[in-house]
Amino acid sequence: MLLSALLDEVQVLSDYEDRDVGTVVNDSRNIKPGDVFVCINGAAADGHTFADAALQKGASAIVCERDLGLKEQILVPDTHLAYSKMAANYYGNPSKKLRLIGVTGTNGKTTTTKLIKSVLTGIGKKVGLIGSIQNEIGDEVVHAEQTTPDAMELEGLYARMADAGCEFCVMEVSSHALDQRRIGDSHYEVAVFTNLTQDHLDYHKTMENYFEAKAKLFDICDSAVINYDDPYGQRLLKTVSCPMSTVSMESQDADLHASDVVYHPDGVEYRFDYQGVVSKVSFGMPGIFSVKNSLTAIAVCLRLGICIEKAVDGINMAQGVRGRSEIVPTGRDFTVICDHAHTPDGLENILSALKQTTRGRLIALFGCGGDRDRLKRPLMAKSSAKFADMLIVTSDNPRTEDPKAIIDDILPGLDGLDIPYEVIVNRKEAIFYAVQNARPCDTIVLAGKGHEDYQIIGHEKHHFDEREIVAEALKTLS
Repeated sequence: MLLSALLDEVQVLSDYEDRDVGTVVNDSRNIKPGDVFVCINGAAADGHTFADAALQKGASAIVCERDLGLKEQILVPDTHLAYSKMAANYYGNPSKKLRLIGVTGTNGKTTTTKLIKSVLTGIGKKVGLIGSIQNEIGDEVVHAEQTTPDAMELEGLYARMADAGCEFCVMEVSSHALDQRRIGDSHYEVAVFTNLTQDHLDYHKTMENYFEAKAKLFDICDSAVINYDDPYGQRLLKTVSCPMSTVSMESQDADLHASDVVYHPDGVEYRFDYQGVVSKVSFGMPGIFSVKNSLTAIAVCLRLGICIEKAVDGINMAQGVRGRSEIVPTGRDFTVICDHAHTPDGLENILSALKQTTRGRLIALFGCGGDRDRLKRPLMAKSSAKFADMLIVTSDNPRTEDPKAIIDDILPGLDGLDIPYEVIVNRKEAIFYAVQNARPCDTIVLAGKGHEDYQIIGHEKHHFDEREIVAEALKTLS
């Protein structure tokens, strides 16, 4: 590929000699002869310090933000933006061949994207999906490392989707990706805001920064669907200029308002009014958040021009999502649920929903991730104590932190609260304890890991599937 084609529409501040080049790389360890190395200044390292190493490995050009005194350098004002655009150019700008739907928010992204895809697939459309559990190209499953991938991986996925005949791509759009401009020149037919609660403050530092990162999605879309009940959703309503739809469980002023909600252990039923037409939804995932997620998915489908009957039928036929209110088979007289809830709000949502249908004790097992926002740790405990009858505080993904130190940060949230709890640092032992001490009609919520089948300790991933561990624990019961 010609270097000039790779740099098309990239603002270049210096002269360069046009020539054939290889691919675009932002990690000097992956350079092959002829590649173009882009110096990204990230949270952990500044790519400019690896320019010489990239040249030694055969890089043909160095794209950088500051003068490095290299004859191979190409100066640009922003290497993040340059990298994203170069990635799009490398793959032939494949996002322009797809109808993009982007979903952002703290909670609900995964379920909402899966539901949208389910409805679209049900009416005969071929759909790609990009998300935290996995990426999908039609029925093909592609491994996912991040909620929103690196720009080269993202554009590569777009290209594979377009080549496979996908009409739509439904994707989770993280605040990190928006802040780091990883999505390049992607433009969304519909952008969705689910909610905003405390998370990722280790990166964003303040809730205001977190909100501003999320809000960037609504500058690059044709229409929007916004949660009317969320305070930050209300802020968006005042700034978003594109056509929009609002969803609510609390206000009839919203475009789609859920009413007559009935909660079941394995799902929800509700009605909603849209332009004078009342529809009934029966969706097979429990909890108030399932009402919000399914109603949001319906609103998106209406924005895409799908008739209301087909949108509702698609939701009613949709299957549950792995690691989201997932019932783990036990064959016993108690229930085990695996859920990804890893924020104070997420825990409140799942526990408040299950409290309404649990006839025995509601037991919450949870921990907090290491090397992440420490401020939310005591809040996780306080949120869990609002609805649970017992807590088991344990590890999540401790990463490079001492698991016991993380738990020490969690426990102050229980000060002054009259709720029984156990501290069991080893998560497998904690799950065994929960299963072995369950009583008839109890509900045990394994919160935090959800779809993950691993645990990160230090810098290594270790196999850790909670479904397998529950099965092991069940074998120890007499």
